Amino acid sequence: MKATCDGQVIAESEATVVVEGNHYFPRASLAEEFFAVSETTSFCPWKGTAHYLNVVVNGETETDAAWHYPDPKPAAAEIEGRVAFWGEVAVLS
Repeated sequence: MKATCDGQVIAESEATVVVEGNHYFPRASLAEEFFAVSETTSFCPWKGTAHYLNVVVNGETETDAAWHYPDPKPAAAEIEGRVAFWGEVAVLS
């Protein structure tokens, strides 16, 4: 699987985990130069608190286009250390 934004591959992995239709990429598969920490968080009753990342490609910022659960609840343990995408980030096989 590849995650792309504005023509750049920002993550690539053969070991994604799919939860609720979203591919969660191992954090180590991200091209870290395209990511900046966001202050945004949200809460899911069964996964826990999500933390967001901005995706920055070619000088353009896609705010909160990636998210992860640094300390997921036990039911979502499989996504610990993984990042998912939405918005202007395309996830392709």
